[in-house]
Amino acid sequence: MNNALSNGDPQRPAQQGGATFADNAHAVVHADVLALLPDPAIARSCLDIAEDAADAIHGTMAAAHVGADPEKMIAAPEEIDLQLLREHDEGSPRERLERVTRAFEDWRHDKPDRERLLLDDCRGDLRRCVASECHETALVVAPCHGNMDARDAFHDILFNEHKLVLVPPLGKYDGNLMGHVVIGWKPHEHAQRTVVAARRWLAAADRITVLCVNDKPDGRYQFTARELLNQLALDGDIVAISAGSRSVGGTILDFAKSANATCLLIGAFRHGYFLDLLLGHVTRYLLSHSTLPMMMMH
Repeated sequence: MNNALSNGDPQRPAQQGGATFADNAHAVVHADVLALLPDPAIARSCLDIAEDAADAIHGTMAAAHVGADPEKMIAAPEEIDLQLLREHDEGSPRERLERVTRAFEDWRHDKPDRERLLLDDCRGDLRRCVASECHETALVVAPCHGNMDARDAFHDILFNEHKLVLVPPLGKYDGNLMGHVVIGWKPHEHAQRTVVAARRWLAAADRITVLCVNDKPDGRYQFTARELLNQLALDGDIVAISAGSRSVGGTILDFAKSANATCLLIGAFRHGYFLDLLLGHVTRYLLSHSTLPMMMMH
């Protein structure tokens, strides 16, 4: 892993509460993979996965905390009040930063080659923080569950920044990220965009399986999957199965488990976030039930 250092003198990093921070980095974070850390409870998984994703492509990694801070926001009074109310359960913006910082420092000190990696911090209007942190990165590792910052940041990454995002699993991350990637495939534009954006990581995978659930009688899912793999110069198996009485999401997870998958890749929220919530579509099911890292893009 090549650690991405921020602007400013890397020999003179900013010090705050015992932690090492990048100097004004949120304006110029340049890295192949960014571990975005809004929630301390999921910070270590994000960092481990981001490190593996960067290593897989021999790329660079950066790490950043983002958080809403009512004292630095220009927003409606109702939004400010909501942010102040959450401090009872989640702590103040400063306290949330301190918890993320402790998790980052514990992780960083586990291996000598992590010592050069700095933590950036951006607090204020969360949407602007996410935009500035994610602007110059190809893949963002970020949770979709957790505190309010985590949920809001995930929405911004997908629907406002349109980034390729890698979501940590609900449980423990077992490593070997690119061991066997299972792609949930339908020939829709958002699914194609995701595969194209993930090409560098798919090229580094030990094994790829494209899973076509409930293919059409003419085999259109399988044909378009093979066509896309050939266009991207990727090797992979194409498997077609029927969901039967099961949900599509459940069918994908059952197959992934039986195939010893290490990562899932899907096109996220085909109909948009709120409509998919109403319809109960596949993305929401997978995010709620998957025990594997999930790579996705809207």
